Amino acid sequence: MAVKEGHKKFMAKTVAAAGFEGNSISERLKSWPQRIKSFYFDVRTEMKKVTAPSFKEVRATTTVVIITVFLFGVYFWVVDTVLSKSIDQLLRYLSHR
Repeated sequence: MAVKEGHKKFMAKTVAAAGFEGNSISERLKSWPQRIKSFYFDVRTEMKKVTAPSFKEVRATTTVVIITVFLFGVYFWVVDTVLSKSIDQLLRYLSHR
């Protein structure tokens, strides 16, 4: 995602105004309103880019998630069963020696 050059300069001014270059408390307090304003400006700018998915997209991704969870469940059940039977057989073999 590209950032406009003007916005970069504005952000650089905001960081400089935030008192990160000078560490005095009074500079930080003076820059607080500008930092808050900049933060809300950035939030509004980013929120304008947000779009909600369509019902078709939500249904498709939900289907993928449900199928994936089911497949992983079956996979882990098979692995668990094989490992538990293998360990059980090994322990039975070792205990009869």
